[in-house]
Amino acid sequence: MKIFDKYIVKNFVSTFFFMVIILSTIAVIIDLSQKLGRIEDNGSTPMAALIHFYPYWAVWLVNTFLPVAVFISVIYFTSRLTMQTEIVAAQAGGISFFRITKPYIWVAAAIAIVALFVNNFALPWANIKKNTYQYEYLLSNTKKGEYYERQKISSQISPNEYIFAQNYDRVQKRGTSFVFQEFDKEEKLKYQIIASSFNWDEKDSVYILRSAFIKKVKSDFRDSLGYQITLKRKFKATPDEILPEGYVAETMNSLELNDFIQKQKFKGSASVNAYMNELHQRNSSPFSTFILTLLALSLSSQKRRGGIGLNLALGIILAFVYIFFNQISLTYSTQGYVSPFVAAWGPNFLFGILTAYFYMKRARA
Repeated sequence: MKIFDKYIVKNFVSTFFFMVIILSTIAVIIDLSQKLGRIEDNGSTPMAALIHFYPYWAVWLVNTFLPVAVFISVIYFTSRLTMQTEIVAAQAGGISFFRITKPYIWVAAAIAIVALFVNNFALPWANIKKNTYQYEYLLSNTKKGEYYERQKISSQISPNEYIFAQNYDRVQKRGTSFVFQEFDKEEKLKYQIIASSFNWDEKDSVYILRSAFIKKVKSDFRDSLGYQITLKRKFKATPDEILPEGYVAETMNSLELNDFIQKQKFKGSASVNAYMNELHQRNSSPFSTFILTLLALSLSSQKRRGGIGLNLALGIILAFVYIFFNQISLTYSTQGYVSPFVAAWGPNFLFGILTAYFYMKRARA
C-alpha cells in the first residue's frame, strides 16, 4: 500500500469512527434523557439502562444509519482534502481519479463485510437483548397492557386455515373469543370451531378450548353441530407464531429467518413480505456503502463555491432522500405492492445509476 493510499484510508477510517462515536453518544444521551422518567417509574435505573439496553440499541442505531454515516464521512473528509488542494495535487502528480478511488473502495469493502456479519448474525442477538429490556421497562402502562394483555389474533396459518381471537394475554397464555375456520378448495367453509376462551399449553403444544361449538359442513344444505366443555386441539401455529409480533424477524439470525419464512409461506401467512424485507435489507444495506462512497467521492472531490459547508448540506439532503426512498419502498412491499427484493435493492439500483453518472462526469473532468 502506497503512502497516498494509507493517507486516504487513515482519513476515511478515522473520520468514520469519529462520526459514529459522536453521533451514537449524542443519540444515547438524548434518548436516555427523554426516557429517564419512564425507566425509573417502571422499576429500573439509568445505570441499568446503560448496561442492559443502550449498548444493544447503539448496535441497532449504527447499523440502521451505517450507509448514511459512511456517505457523510466521505463527503466531509474528501471536501477537506479538496479545499486543501490535496486531491488536485494528486491528480497533477499523475494519479488518475480511478486510482484515487482505489483506497476508498478498500475501506468501503471492509465496512461492508463487517456490516454483513453484524446484520446477519450479531444484530439479531443484540435485538433480543434490546427488546427484552424495552418491553420490560420502556413501554408505558397503556402500551404494556396492549402488548401483554390485549393482543388480538387474526392470522392465516395455512393456505386454507384461519385463527382469530378477541384478545390474548402473553403472560398468562390465555385469551377469549376464539374462532378457527377451515375452507375447501372452492373457498367454502367446511369446518369451524367457536370457543368462549382458551389457554395455550406449552408443555403439550395444544390449545385448550372452553365452551367450544364445533360446526362441520357436509354439503350446501347439511351441517353437523357439536359442543364440548373442554376441547384440546393442535393447530399449525402457536400463539407466539401467529401474533402480530412486530420484531420477530429482527431477533432471528439469517439462517433461522430463512427457515421461518419458508414455514410462513407454507402457512400462507400475510406477513411474509415483512419478513422477507428484513432478510433482503440485511444484504442490500451493506452493499449500499460502495454506492454511497463513490457518490460522496464524486460530489466532494472538486472545488466549488461554498466549500465543505455546501458539500455537507448536499450530502445530508441526498442521505435523507435515500432513507426516505428506502422506507417508502419497504412500506409498499409490506403492503404487497412491490416484491421484497425490489423494495430492498431498488434504492441501491437508482442511486447506483445516479452514482455512475456523477462518477464518470467527475472522472472526465
